[in-house]
Amino acid sequence: MIEFNLPSLGADMDEGTLLEWKVQPGEVVKRGQVIAVVDTAKAAVEVECWHDATVAQLLIEVGTKVPVGTPIALLLAPGEQAQSAPLTATGSTATGSGHGRVETPKAVAGRPRISPVARKRAAELGLDVTLLGGSGPHGVITLDDVEAAARAATPPDRNQAMRQTIAMAMSRSKREIPHYYLCETLELGHAMTWLQAHNAHCPLQERLLPSVLLLKAVALALRTYPRLNGFWRDTNTFEPATGSDLGVAISLRQGGLLAPVLHDVADKSLPQLMSELTSLVERTRSGSLRSSELSGAGLTVTLLGDQGVDTVIGVIYPPQVALVGFGRISERPWVREGQLCVMPTVVSSLSADHRVSDGHYGARFLVELGHLLQQPENL
Repeated sequence: MIEFNLPSLGADMDEGTLLEWKVQPGEVVKRGQVIAVVDTAKAAVEVECWHDATVAQLLIEVGTKVPVGTPIALLLAPGEQAQSAPLTATGSTATGSGHGRVETPKAVAGRPRISPVARKRAAELGLDVTLLGGSGPHGVITLDDVEAAARAATPPDRNQAMRQTIAMAMSRSKREIPHYYLCETLELGHAMTWLQAHNAHCPLQERLLPSVLLLKAVALALRTYPRLNGFWRDTNTFEPATGSDLGVAISLRQGGLLAPVLHDVADKSLPQLMSELTSLVERTRSGSLRSSELSGAGLTVTLLGDQGVDTVIGVIYPPQVALVGFGRISERPWVREGQLCVMPTVVSSLSADHRVSDGHYGARFLVELGHLLQQPENL
């Protein structure tokens, strides 16, 4: 029997609310299949199963808020038989141990006892009075009971919750991480010429944006400077990332931001990265991300050129140890081979954790980034 626990959908997530089950007991699921939708402070996220299995039991009811790590389903491994005595699904009440199951109270049979004014108000609010508890004499449901139930049913302000989550993560970052910061202006003349020539032969929907050149160059540079790609653990040790998975900071239409993951950036072609980046941005802003896209990035990249700023100095997203930022691509006076010219350039920045690397190491990383961008045909 496999316990499927609520996964952490980001380093700043402590709990989530189950919005929807996508499977039923007895259903066969494959690794990577979406089995549930969970609401976090930042977004509604599709949760994937990490096993080939059969759903034995759903332990959590829709609408229940549970901490990360709580068992939410029981799965049978291939060939495994179900137990004869199933457990009861939990409602919004959990036991102290986290392993017992508490039955959701059922509505009392018959017509509920409710005052006329409370019944009218419940109808206005669309509340089912058979599910309400009464605090009045002999259990009569009062107007106060109805108003309290309405307040409890009102979803929290997602924007406010997101700002609070971001505030906690960034406060932790500035409090715990000894940042150092470096900036370098990178020449993009050859890169932009190459990009223009490439796009001239592509349909509109297949054209590349400069962003994918920058992301691919970052991923390749991290292979040479791996101490910027990884995690600072609670054991006060650095854990290198095993791949080139980059978080990409994406602003949301309603405010706030998310940094979902582009996987294996260094190993993918530019057209493939462009397609995946476009899809990632669309799904982030529409609230249809998967759980595998919200954790695991070894470094985050923030691209604010479309906002018109020249430079962005970012704050590291714990437990990562570095963040790379890019401002807008703009033409600047430039000296090449002793001659003054106009050159497309971009200001790159590095925010890094001094516990893991130092300024000399970070400076060499930015220089390597510049070299890679002068060879776009090799990206």
